[in-house]
Amino acid sequence: MTSIYEEAARRRKELMQQMEPNSIALLSAAPQSTRSNDTEYPYRQNSDFYYLSGFMEHDALLALIPGREQGEVVLFCQEKDKLRELWTGILMGPEQAIKQLHIDDAFPIGDIDDILPGLIEGRDRVYYSMGKDQRFDQRVMDWVKVIRGKVRQGAHPPGEFLVLEHLLNEMRLIKSPYEIKLMEKAGAISAQAHKRAMAVCRPGLSEYHLEAELLHEFVRSGSRAPAYNNIVAAGKNACILHYIENNAPLKDGDLVLIDAGCEFEYYAADITRTFPVNGRFSKEQRALYEIVLEAQLEAIKVVKPGTPWDEPHNVTVRVITAGLVELGLLKGDVQELIISEAYKAFYMHRAGHWLGIDVHDVGDYKIDDKWRLLEPGMVTTIEPGIYVAPDNMDVDKKWRGIGIRIEDDVLVTRTGNRVMSLGAPKTVEEIESFMAQSRAQAVA
Repeated sequence: MTSIYEEAARRRKELMQQMEPNSIALLSAAPQSTRSNDTEYPYRQNSDFYYLSGFMEHDALLALIPGREQGEVVLFCQEKDKLRELWTGILMGPEQAIKQLHIDDAFPIGDIDDILPGLIEGRDRVYYSMGKDQRFDQRVMDWVKVIRGKVRQGAHPPGEFLVLEHLLNEMRLIKSPYEIKLMEKAGAISAQAHKRAMAVCRPGLSEYHLEAELLHEFVRSGSRAPAYNNIVAAGKNACILHYIENNAPLKDGDLVLIDAGCEFEYYAADITRTFPVNGRFSKEQRALYEIVLEAQLEAIKVVKPGTPWDEPHNVTVRVITAGLVELGLLKGDVQELIISEAYKAFYMHRAGHWLGIDVHDVGDYKIDDKWRLLEPGMVTTIEPGIYVAPDNMDVDKKWRGIGIRIEDDVLVTRTGNRVMSLGAPKTVEEIESFMAQSRAQAVA
């Protein structure tokens, strides 16, 4: 299998071919972030930096300089330091970085102020992520000031600054075979984690017991972290879209909504399943669940090359609105309710988002104010839901406090689509059967 370093080298070459003539691109590694006092949050590399290098250390900068005779790819990174490595782990160092990362040159990060202005000098344009990190913005300007201070000596400072994401986001939007394999692995691990949580669920436990099962499966399968804050929302908590407290009891007769996905080698999965705490859907729960499931399945059908981005969402709106009218939660003509957006009292979010290195991955949804068309290699979530607020006095009490969402990760292929997260039970029959079997095995 292709290594991340070979893949990153291919990406750098593709990016440099798109850059304007006589330009340089600068990418800064993510800084370490202090959690409290002298402890740090677990380090995660900046997504763009990792995408173009595979390098996972902080205190680093990557420079891409198309056409430079001495080498187009230059890295600044931490030097080897035996004492420091004793405390915090082995550093790659500049010499090894050249060999391992397939780059042209590498220097100690401590020398960057002496060397980088010379790499920028003579270049007409500088690409970098403007406005995202004030400290880095200031450093870039400081390097440019050094060059401007030597204009009388013949120095040529850059005159144009361009947003790097304009090129990079479009590259990241289309996944390579290498990326798809990693995302399929993330999806498989996450689906198994959902099954594990579903299998142990029963009244008397708490939301965090299910979260523990998710995290256990993630780590034992090679994922080092969730891709986002896990949502384990029981009962009316499921009506809070980004609920993350995960500390309430699991009550008999309630549903529990789990929105969780792991990150595997920097690639995210994003799966949601909703199921009954006691293993059996009530009449009302089942009625709403079947609407959400139909909406999701119908939306997935239209995911294929040439489909406008918003069409899967429009499909879910039509199915959910019609279903709510049939059950009496909405009253009126379906089309008029859609036009007036009356459904938003129960379904207030869109049906999906791009997925990749970031769980809400980069890439424009519109081009020239028109919804872009789906292309092979794009990955999107499909995640319709119905949420009946516990204080919604416009509906019968039996519906209140029910929150349901079903989400899968869908790859656009040349001939249609492929769902990358099918391992977790999804139909009412599959869920009830799986939970019954799991309880029988636990008793035995």
